[in-house]
Amino acid sequence: MAGQFARDEKAGNYPYIRPKDAGTLLILDQAAGAPVRVLMGRRHMKHAFMPGKFVFPGGRVDASDSRIKGVRPYHPVVEHKLAKDLKSPKSAARIRAFALAAIRETYEEAGVFLGQRGGQTPLTLGSGFEAFAERHILPDLEPLRFVGRAITPPKRPRRFDARFFAVFADAIADQLPDGRGPSGELEDCAWLTLEEARGKDIPLITKTILKDLEDRLAADPSLSPDTPVPFYYFRKDDFRRDLL
Repeated sequence: MAGQFARDEKAGNYPYIRPKDAGTLLILDQAAGAPVRVLMGRRHMKHAFMPGKFVFPGGRVDASDSRIKGVRPYHPVVEHKLAKDLKSPKSAARIRAFALAAIRETYEEAGVFLGQRGGQTPLTLGSGFEAFAERHILPDLEPLRFVGRAITPPKRPRRFDARFFAVFADAIADQLPDGRGPSGELEDCAWLTLEEARGKDIPLITKTILKDLEDRLAADPSLSPDTPVPFYYFRKDDFRRDLL
């Protein structure tokens, strides 16, 4: 998914397209005394878009993501940052959908369930989260930390406004046994050190977010919600980096 924001993708003569909301998830395994590892996967070579690229799980927000019920909310500071520079509609449901899309796509692509296990009472969550309901797993936004935002440059055939979230691996409630998700979009899903990840064939924005994450972990190992968040976008052919 993050490959959709690569600056090294050549611009075409495509008409203006309003960016679509998207969410991407960086799951971090931080075992004591070991380098931090992040979950990534390789896009299938048969994909027309970014074949063979290693990316974080994630994807476009679906309309149903804003209608999921009973979700534990974001940390209030994270929610406040997500609302910055947000064009209408500025609803709480839309802001929740950024992370819910990332959580849903992480299951679909990598077979990983993020959330909290509930009791035996059947859950009714909504479209796209049926597998969570079957396992009594309630999506939980509170441990997610907002670590980056990037808007695809203009003149591309697809444009996305992606929010990158990081979460530690102890937020995983369950995983599919084969280490893959039902969509089959990602292959070779693996836990990679940040150095190993940089050595893969990754899009430029993925490399940029990895560097930002490495710098943030060095100064802020617990990923405080108060830490400023980089925001990448183009304006008048100028590539900009602001802080939210």
